[in-house]
Amino acid sequence: MDVWSLLLQIVILLGASLLVGGVFSALGQSPLVGYLIAGMLLGGPGSFEVVESDDRAIETIAELGVALLLFSIGLEFSLTRLRQLGQQALVGGTLQVVLTTLLGAGAGLLFGLGVGESIAVGAMLCLSSTAVVLRILTERAEVDASHGRNTVAVLLVQDIAVVPLALLLTFLAGNGTPNELILNASKILGLAALLVAVLYLLLNKLAVFALGSLTLERNRELTVLLSVVTGLGAAFAAHAAGISPALGAFIAGMFLGSSPFATQIRADISSLRVVLLTLFFGSAGMVADPIWIVDNFPLVLGVTLFLTVGKSIVTWTIFQLLGQPGLVAAATGICLAQIGEFAFVLGSIGLTNGLFSETGLTHQLLVSVAIVSLFASPSLVGAAPVLGAKLASWLRLSGTPTTQSDREKRHAPDIVIVGFGPAGQVAAQAVLGRRELVLVLDLNREGVANAQQMGLVGQIGDATQLDVLEHAHVALAKTIVITIPDHRAALTILRHVRNLAPEAHCLVRSRHQRHTNDFVMAGADQVLGDEEQIGSSIGDHLNQWLNEHEVMSTEP
Repeated sequence: MDVWSLLLQIVILLGASLLVGGVFSALGQSPLVGYLIAGMLLGGPGSFEVVESDDRAIETIAELGVALLLFSIGLEFSLTRLRQLGQQALVGGTLQVVLTTLLGAGAGLLFGLGVGESIAVGAMLCLSSTAVVLRILTERAEVDASHGRNTVAVLLVQDIAVVPLALLLTFLAGNGTPNELILNASKILGLAALLVAVLYLLLNKLAVFALGSLTLERNRELTVLLSVVTGLGAAFAAHAAGISPALGAFIAGMFLGSSPFATQIRADISSLRVVLLTLFFGSAGMVADPIWIVDNFPLVLGVTLFLTVGKSIVTWTIFQLLGQPGLVAAATGICLAQIGEFAFVLGSIGLTNGLFSETGLTHQLLVSVAIVSLFASPSLVGAAPVLGAKLASWLRLSGTPTTQSDREKRHAPDIVIVGFGPAGQVAAQAVLGRRELVLVLDLNREGVANAQQMGLVGQIGDATQLDVLEHAHVALAKTIVITIPDHRAALTILRHVRNLAPEAHCLVRSRHQRHTNDFVMAGADQVLGDEEQIGSSIGDHLNQWLNEHEVMSTEP
């Protein structure tokens, strides 16, 4: 296939994903599930065969999509954020992966599958959907809720577990001796440790030093270039070392997430991530057969219900035994009840290496169940706190509502100052020494450094981008002060703030008096004009000088 034919198929897949994803979004479903359906209808068995599902180039682009997805997830979960998730949640995630894999493998053996095929089944079943679940939790502002933090920790462990699970399936299909397998595994682990060390030095030392001398508002393209080079470069390095490219990209994102540029980078790469993620879900859908699903729908639906309930109970039990409140444990289990997108990756490895039977019925059933479970996920995740509370009440388990955790409230800023030039620094003087948590958002590195020197929390970011404000938890702030001199930028920020925090008290600086009404109409509680302040200062000074001059002129 030539480049233009490949480009045409990519455009067709993206266009179909746009239409189907839009319909799913209008119906209250995740558009990511719509992308799966679009791929299932356009390519693969039982489809219209508009797109060639066996084309290696599209598969490669899909791999880049999932690598960039994990890179962006790594940006969200810096080393500091990982420590904040808590040891209990990470232990719960590890137990969930191990127990679900063992139970899935046991079920496979019970139904007469071979050992290798049974383990492949368990590996596919233990994974949940990071892309779908995290998106819904973010939209509902529940990432930092009690059940949200548990869910995120488990998803993170699952994403990391994809690599050893993929290696396990590869080893099960191999014909080498045990010593050869152990030697190969040790080699891969050593290369992974070397990759982590190299990425740490490059990103935490070299990149921060190189970009630290630049002003990002005059070099906006640098953050995009840094993210692309880092994410794709780490993915390539991991692939060259025989490690999962997705894991390499995730580690790179996690290290970069500890840098002062993480907030802005996350916003800048969002468009690129959406395109590649769409291609990944579309290509993943091509392995399913819609005709087979329709013909065997009672079987698919029954297995989906059984696995949904089973995975929920496993996760629920684990977190209940770890001392979590009943409704929190139940809500966590409901959020993780589906089969995730990485199951398609493991299924492809198992199919390629011959772990699944030649008829492929087991693989086809699991893929079909994954799609149906993903279809139900938005409703289940959205209702998880309510369903968890009802189940806990019915079973008389302890707990408190999980819509917003006390930890989230403690770490959310009370006051946000956007722009830390002279006006922002003067405004900050009024809050120094108070108990409120003050966050400063500024695209200028020097402004953020000045804020940190004053003992405030500083983040580099363009506040005109909604993603930056969401990442800074502006929705939970009590007061927002906008000191940006540019009228259009300040107005854009104010409108975003009003959508995120309609009850917050907003103070806005207006450089010219003619723009005051625009800010008032956009929802500003108080507008302070430069011209009025300058006129007032001039008047005060003039009045003081005249009084002094009058006193001097009347002296004998």
